[in-house]
This record gives sequence, structure tokens and C-alpha cells, in this order.
Amino acid sequence: MNLPELRENYALAGLSRADLKGDPFQQFENWMTQALDAGIIEANAMTLATADAEGGVSSRTVLLKGMDENGFQFFTNYRSAKAQALEANPRAAITFLWKELQRQVNIRGAVRKTNREISKEYFHSRPYGSQIGAWVSEEQSAAVPDRATLEDREAALLKRFPETEEVPLPDFWGGYEFVPEALEFWQGRPGRIHDRFCYQRKGDAWEISRLSP
Repeated sequence: MNLPELRENYALAGLSRADLKGDPFQQFENWMTQALDAGIIEANAMTLATADAEGGVSSRTVLLKGMDENGFQFFTNYRSAKAQALEANPRAAITFLWKELQRQVNIRGAVRKTNREISKEYFHSRPYGSQIGAWVSEEQSAAVPDRATLEDREAALLKRFPETEEVPLPDFWGGYEFVPEALEFWQGRPGRIHDRFCYQRKGDAWEISRLSP
């Protein structure tokens, strides 16, 4: 395995100031649309990085499930490790990597819970199996003795909440809204002289700067 020799020459496209929308959410929507049109599987996958009260850093991949002019929405278990970290320190970062387009978007900001109506609406839009799965993982991130334990929980919950009835939204499960303070749009370029532009919130406006690669 020769890791130093693994490299890619980024030459698909460039990014100039004239290419950018004035609003970062419009720019993000533009790039997300292009990622979807390119057939990228789970283009909405994003790496969420958090730090707990002691400064311990962790990251994991979650799925973007909504966005508006205020921020980005994702959903999870409120008892999970990431939820505990966000409770202690609501500041976080997310990264979208669209390798096929030689692009990434890096975002810094703060996270807050969505209201229960938003959580309920999304929860009931999920497949039945995923709704049951949320109940199975009630103690998400906690150690379990074996997979059989999870399968036994699932069997019991399938009887408790049959598919013919509405599965209730767990009180330990819901959404978060990630409110950006800075968004960086990164386009790979030859020779590692990449194009990087950062939107920084300045009051009610956004200031755009080109960053050194």
C-alpha cells in the first residue's frame, strides 16, 4: 500500500467570484442541485463535527434533510453522543464532500433543536422500518451485549406499533437546525492551487472573501 502515491489532479472546473451567488444558501442550493444532477449517491451526506464539554472532538456522517434561509436541518436521537456534545457545546462544523465534482463545502456555526412539529412531520415521512429503528435505538451510542438484543427489541416494537397504525414520535428523537456563521465553497484546481471562497456573516449581510489554497 503506497499511500504517498495516491493523488488526484483536480482539473474539472474553476470557481471565480463572478460565479457566486450573493446569498450562500442560494449558492449551496445551486451546488447541491448540480451534485444531484450528477447522480452522486447521497449527495446530502455531511460530516458533522462536535466538541464536548471537555473539548473532546468527534465526527460522524449524518444526512441533510431540510434547509431554508436560516440554516440546515438534520434529525437524530437526543440521547446520542452527538446530542450530548451539542447540549454541552452547541457550536459545530459540517462538511459536504462531492468528490466526483472535486468540490466541498465547509460550514461553521451553532446548532439548536427544531420544534416538535417539524420533527413529527419528518418522522412520519420516514419508512415504517426507519420509524421502528428510531425506537430500537432509544439508547443510541450506549453499549449493547450483542445484535440479538437489538433484534429482540425490534420484534417487540413491531408488535407494539403495527404497520397499520401510526408510530408515535419518540420524545427522545427529533431535529436540529444548524445556523451557519461562515460557509466556504472549495473547488479543486490543478497543482493544488484550489479556488476557495468564504461567506462570513456580518450582521444581516454576508461578506465574501477569496481564501489562499
